[in-house]
Amino acid sequence: MLQPVSAKLRAPRADNRLPRILDEAARLFRAKGYQGASVRDISRSVDMLPGSLYYHFSNKDDLLVAVYAEGVRRITQAVREAVAAKTDPWERLEAACVAHLEALLDPGDYGQVVIRVRPADAPGAADRLVALRGGYEKLFRDLVAALPLPAGADRKTLRLMLLGALNWTQTWYRPGRLNPRRIARQYVALLRQQLGAG
Repeated sequence: MLQPVSAKLRAPRADNRLPRILDEAARLFRAKGYQGASVRDISRSVDMLPGSLYYHFSNKDDLLVAVYAEGVRRITQAVREAVAAKTDPWERLEAACVAHLEALLDPGDYGQVVIRVRPADAPGAADRLVALRGGYEKLFRDLVAALPLPAGADRKTLRLMLLGALNWTQTWYRPGRLNPRRIARQYVALLRQQLGAG
C-alpha cells in the first residue's frame, strides 16, 4: 500500500524540548535542591513521562551536570566579556568580580544551581561538577596571577577568599542601596588597601 505524498515528505519530528528540560531542571534544582527535585517532578513540569526524560539523559546526575555546565558557561561568558576591554590587572579583576556577582544575583536559575548545589550533594556527578567549577576558577587564578602584589603574597588564598566572599553575597544580598557592581568594587578596593597595592 502506498503512503500519501504528504506522509512521504514529512520530516521526522525533532525533539526540541531539551532547552525547556534544562530550564525546568535548573528551576527545580534551585527551588528544591538536588535531592529534593525528582525526575518525576522535572518530567511533569515539561509534560513528559519520566521514562521519556531518559531519551535525553541516562540519569539525574547527567541532567544536573548539563544544568551546571550551562550555568558555568553563562557565568564564564559574562566574565570574559567584562575583562576583554580592560588592560590594567586590577581593573580586569574588578570587572570580573562585577560580572561574577551580577551573574550570581541574577534572578535566573542556572547561576544559583552552580552556587547552591555542592558536588557532595550528587556523589555520582561530583568529579564532573568539580571539573566544571575548576575550569571556571582558572579565569580567576589567571587574573590574580597577573596582579602586582607584594612579594610573598599568597595568591591562592587571596583568590579563594575573594571567590568565597563573592559567592556568599547571594545569601545576604537584598536589592537596595548596594548593588552587585558596588559590592564587587568594594571587595576589590578592600583587597588593594589591605595588600598595600594602591
